[in-house]
Amino acid sequence: MALEREWAAAVGATRVAGVDEAGRGALAGPVFAAAVILPLDDEALPGALSEVRDSKLLSAAARDRLFPLICERALAIGIGYAPSELIDAQGILPATRLAMAEALRVLAPAAEAVLVDGPLRLAPAALLQRPVVRGDRYSLSIAAASILAKVSRDRYMAALGERFPAYGFGRHKGYGTAEHLRALGLLGPCAEHRRSFAPLRDE
Repeated sequence: MALEREWAAAVGATRVAGVDEAGRGALAGPVFAAAVILPLDDEALPGALSEVRDSKLLSAAARDRLFPLICERALAIGIGYAPSELIDAQGILPATRLAMAEALRVLAPAAEAVLVDGPLRLAPAALLQRPVVRGDRYSLSIAAASILAKVSRDRYMAALGERFPAYGFGRHKGYGTAEHLRALGLLGPCAEHRRSFAPLRDE
């Protein structure tokens, strides 16, 4: 929590949200974002969340196990997403920013300052914000947000897999795996595919 405390002290805030996304590189489905405010004065928190790290470094079972623990220990959590139609209409970076803005908007209590994973800045955003490259490695709240975003999106894609079983969304979560590309070759895209992404935009 050192980064959160340092940023809070620098800007005079008491509630700092970590924000991260999941699904930017997928060929199908929404991009999800999560915002997490952790209590800065909880000395036991780093121990309680000692397994929390960048979601990409954790197994699906570990992420599922940590999801409710993060929700229990956080002051506030928010989840937002931008659907594939919006991604195609506006582009993946604007859509990601919108998903992050929605995650921040639903926080209760609201954040006073934000740490954002990567070089991405939220625009427009009235909140004080600090981009942190590889933030999910250095910030506990960003790492927690990465887990919430990833698990929320994976659950959405598993449900999508039941609606479109031939594509295998529950297994590859919309990413461009060999299985997914084979299904696209046989079936073509469905309503949840991002038509602006290669190889779909070349069809």
